[in-house]
Amino acid sequence: MNFRKTDVRSLSLMLLAFSMIMGTALQNDAFAQEMGMSINVNADEGSKTLSVSGKTTSLLNDVTIMVVAPNGNIVSVDQVSPNLDGEYMADIKIGSLWKQDGVYKVAAQQGTSALRQVSVQVSISRGVAMATSVSESSMEKNPFMKSDPSDTKQGLTIKADAVEGSKTIGISGNTDRLHTDITIKVTAPNGNVISVDQITPDLNGNYDTDIQVGAALWSQDGFYTITAQQGQNTFYKASVKVDIKDGAVIPEFGTIAALVLAVAIVSIIAVTARSKLSVIPRY
Repeated sequence: MNFRKTDVRSLSLMLLAFSMIMGTALQNDAFAQEMGMSINVNADEGSKTLSVSGKTTSLLNDVTIMVVAPNGNIVSVDQVSPNLDGEYMADIKIGSLWKQDGVYKVAAQQGTSALRQVSVQVSISRGVAMATSVSESSMEKNPFMKSDPSDTKQGLTIKADAVEGSKTIGISGNTDRLHTDITIKVTAPNGNVISVDQITPDLNGNYDTDIQVGAALWSQDGFYTITAQQGQNTFYKASVKVDIKDGAVIPEFGTIAALVLAVAIVSIIAVTARSKLSVIPRY
């Protein structure tokens, strides 16, 4: 089969165009998978400085770092430029505006894209930081990034265990984020936050801690909400409610009633068998 010069030239142009299209598609796919940014905040117990760092895929804009107090007031704003690798860092000083005790939000942002807005929570008490090591990344939320379909375990879970009258609540759960601390927050029935703690999951993603009740902050009767959270993603936030009365735990009535009934039946059978009593009178 003989090809004319015009056919060969046309075929070459088609191959060149196809190569350019495929190259552009691959570049766009690689760019799509690199969108987003991350934030890390670390602090020692009692420190008055928060060490903020992270990475972004956009080198064109400065990163705005903002801290919001529990009452919603902005207490600190800073801007830093990422380096050629997209990394940024800044030290945030805890100043006079940080008067309120509680959970502060530290946010990093570039522009208005949701993929370049990340935040974490830190606990401040009496003007100093609690031991903190938290991270958040919007890169893993990128819808263009491919994920392993066999990885069906996502998110965070929480479970509370306690016996009736106990002053200790056992908290446990699991997460698939192994490198981010979990913030445990307890909210009273009136909405006040009465306890904040941070724990680190083990290599299997499991975590557990004990919460002591009965102190002055637990004086209100009702349901207390215990929340476990990693970052702002709703998949990594879970809560459970525990009923407290007179500073002690009250489990669900149905479970306790069933246990009491079962114990009562077993006790009656045992006593009847030993004493050879009969419920039918003999004449």
